[in-house]
Amino acid sequence: MSVHLEVADGGKILKVRISGKLTHNDYQEFVPAFEAHVQERGKIRLLVEMVDFRGWEAAALWDDIKLDVRHFADIERLAMVGDKTWERGMSMFCKPFTAAEVRYFDRSAINDAHTWLAAK
Repeated sequence: MSVHLEVADGGKILKVRISGKLTHNDYQEFVPAFEAHVQERGKIRLLVEMVDFRGWEAAALWDDIKLDVRHFADIERLAMVGDKTWERGMSMFCKPFTAAEVRYFDRSAINDAHTWLAAK
């Protein structure tokens, strides 16, 4: 599993690229970096790019739910980018766990996702 964080648009956008199967250990590394960014920037816009994403281990799914609840109002917009039908469905599933405006983009439209996140 791999989680890669990148800051874009002067810090307003946090890009997260995930691949493989998320584990509890992935969250132990990812969460402190995410929370430090939110602490520094306030509300953020988040791009989650799923590349060969295969879901979560049980403990990691619980970590994800806890993160979503704890940061319910910290994400202004969430763009999810993937290429699988279930990934599109996941964007609908996560809506109750965030106050963010959530949109799904196919991988071929990743530039549209960036444009949407950067727009006022």
